[in-house]
Amino acid sequence: MSYVFNLLFLSLIFLSQSSSAVQDKDYLPADTTYLPAVTTPTQALGSEVGEWHVRHDQLVSYMRTLAAQSERVSLVDIGRTHENRPLVLLAFTSAANQQNLANLQAEHIASLNGKSVSNSPLIIWMGYSVHGNESSGSNAALLIAYYLAAGQNEQIEQLLKDNIVLLDPSLNPDGLSRFAQWANMHKSRHLVTDPQNREHQEAWPSSRTNHYWFDLNRDWLLQVHPESKARVAQFHQWRPHVLTDFHEMGSDSTFFFQPGIPSRKNPWTPQENVELTDALGQFHARALDKNKQLYFTQESYDDFYYGKGSTYPDALGSIGILFEQASSRGHLRDTANGVLSFADTIQNQVTTSISTFAGALANKDGLLAYQQAFDNNTLKLSKKDALTGYVVQEARDYTRMQDFLTVLQAHHIDYRPLKRDIEVDDVPFKAVSSVFIPVQQAQYRLIKSLFSTRKSFDDNTFYDVSNWNLALAFNLQYAPVESKVDFDTNRNFTGKTFQSELLDKAYAYAFSWDDSSAATLLSRLLKAKVKVQVAGSPFVAQTSQGAVNFTAGSVVIPSAFAQPENLIGLLQDMSQDLPITLWSIDSGLTKQGIDLGSRQMHNLSLPKVLLVGGKETSQYEAGEVWHHFDQQLELPLTIVDLDRLASLDLTNYSHIIWVNGTYKNVSETNVKSLSSWLKDGGVLIGQKNAVAWFADKGWLKARTKTASDIALAFDSKGLQYSDLESFSAKQRIAGAVFTTNLDVSHPLAFGFEREALPMFKNSNQILLRPDAPFITVAKYTDKPLTAGYAAPELQDLVANSAAIVAHQVGKGRVIAFNDNMNFRGTWQGTSRLFTNAIFMASFINVPG
Repeated sequence: MSYVFNLLFLSLIFLSQSSSAVQDKDYLPADTTYLPAVTTPTQALGSEVGEWHVRHDQLVSYMRTLAAQSERVSLVDIGRTHENRPLVLLAFTSAANQQNLANLQAEHIASLNGKSVSNSPLIIWMGYSVHGNESSGSNAALLIAYYLAAGQNEQIEQLLKDNIVLLDPSLNPDGLSRFAQWANMHKSRHLVTDPQNREHQEAWPSSRTNHYWFDLNRDWLLQVHPESKARVAQFHQWRPHVLTDFHEMGSDSTFFFQPGIPSRKNPWTPQENVELTDALGQFHARALDKNKQLYFTQESYDDFYYGKGSTYPDALGSIGILFEQASSRGHLRDTANGVLSFADTIQNQVTTSISTFAGALANKDGLLAYQQAFDNNTLKLSKKDALTGYVVQEARDYTRMQDFLTVLQAHHIDYRPLKRDIEVDDVPFKAVSSVFIPVQQAQYRLIKSLFSTRKSFDDNTFYDVSNWNLALAFNLQYAPVESKVDFDTNRNFTGKTFQSELLDKAYAYAFSWDDSSAATLLSRLLKAKVKVQVAGSPFVAQTSQGAVNFTAGSVVIPSAFAQPENLIGLLQDMSQDLPITLWSIDSGLTKQGIDLGSRQMHNLSLPKVLLVGGKETSQYEAGEVWHHFDQQLELPLTIVDLDRLASLDLTNYSHIIWVNGTYKNVSETNVKSLSSWLKDGGVLIGQKNAVAWFADKGWLKARTKTASDIALAFDSKGLQYSDLESFSAKQRIAGAVFTTNLDVSHPLAFGFEREALPMFKNSNQILLRPDAPFITVAKYTDKPLTAGYAAPELQDLVANSAAIVAHQVGKGRVIAFNDNMNFRGTWQGTSRLFTNAIFMASFINVPG
């Protein structure tokens, strides 16, 4: 216990504009000596920690140096980022333990399944800077790694003798690298503290995000990006007892550590988790008190969304801890609390890293007991559930179903194919296209959250989304099941099979638009200069394998056109990794529906798409569109900043996409150019408040409710000042699922089968349904809220409003999505609508 109560922390050293840099050892406990053979951070960097922002390559190089020099350290490469930077994870423990690390890891995992293990090690995972411009964490990681690799004192010996510290020095290497470059390139020799200085004001997009401008702290659950996939895989291999998540917040703040607001935890997180978090918090408070640092706890942030680094562990028996440090956003900055240096911010992250070790050791017995009992307690809880599980199916879109199952696999959620067809609430679920997810398994709490349709909570104020039902996000048909279901424990889900037969001298070749991967194959063919047509109506064609039904949107490759040499070889190569069946058609005369020479067969060329980004636009939504084009569609996308729009020749582009943004300052000259381009045949696509701008400019024949109109729906009579926060939260849709009625006959709905389509909504914008017929593609239902929280007043406003409007303008088309179709790269149900806006717009033949 001497380690717990006698830790000596160095008081923070204030850096003025002319002061010298803080030395490495000054950040660390004063009672520590260091092995001289181990390289210090300063020796590796050529400067003191905090003097410059560390680059990711420097950070990784130093970690590799420690692994080579210290017998306490091992390092593994766990993956690569989008920009091909290495993701590394270090394990710190005694030299003896390093020789037996794999066995210790296996024994720890075995202990979670009820097997008794004596002298179980405590596993502490230290994670730093998931937001690249919150870089004090990764810079602190340099010092913590040195402290553990080379430090010599009683506390370190006790920590490493019977425990393992895992260190993830940079959760977002691409963002960290981008920010280090920005901060360092704008650093003056005489530091500038003015918050308006360019050093403190990043250009768009900010380094908070990864390569595609996603917030990785929201991706632990969704598993869209390689960083999250690698990290969650390691999490399940280690199942740490404590996982830390070091962040930064606004510069005028102080320091925050969890617990957060008690009423805002996830309802499936045990109360004992909060109690252990609070027990660790006592050590952070004591350490920060010693350094005379201001801090707060239990009055901000929540533990609700299981997709964040500090909450995902809570669903799985670990204690996730969020730290938030006021940010210097550069090297030295004026704040409401005085001048804040980069070294100050690093110091607090170092201090609370070490207090985490102290608190974890002091509470080791409790942490071990909590986790070892967690799976059994969860299983007991699941057996009390009235449900036996959830059945999920998707008969036509194999890609979407497989992507959903891949997410389940990443979280070690067990599922099995059905043995036979079943019916739930009069809905048939076919064995060939369905899986059953039993609730009686270790991931029960996570499963209940992933299928939650809860609409009311003890505290309806949300920092982030209030629902993340994955089946709704993927637009999969699913149902909760109360009765016993026969599922196959001896085989994996395979779905339907895909067997193409491509014959020489066929009249044409074709594939259906049913699968999401059809758009990928279409993009590949267009880039290879294969001439294709798209069917505006369904047809039944005679193929080499009999009559085949082709839905609207199906792609036809006629032999009548001049095609590239070795067309069959191209088709085989481009489709071999996709779940697509290609058919050889015998004749242009079909058995039913349009013929292959119909006017409803539209020739399609490679779209030239422009995305408007830059300052005044949402970096997240722009990144989601970019990611969808690059990763799903494999289609080139030109991204141009808004302030450069006037310099472009718009006739070079077939489509222009506008995400959520502020467009009131777009010049009249640009507006006139866009109007001409649109009327001459361009396709104008907008989402969220870009839609309101379209309406304001007269392009979109619809209108939105004003903010003042929406505010009038809420009654504030009788409220006190203490009600302000909850009243404000009530007027905001933080993120919930609403159901729409989709016109499945519309070209934007090609590939859809069901009229009911869940949409994710995280804005208050209400798009009124136009009076004109045929232009409302989707509208919200009478009672639209499906999952998550929205105030009754907002539910009434959303009900029967328009979700998608599309019509002609001259020779062009305008397509308005009132909400985000590509939310966090996961809402594949609605991203198909966005895909259709690119490839199927020519079939929209209704004037506004």
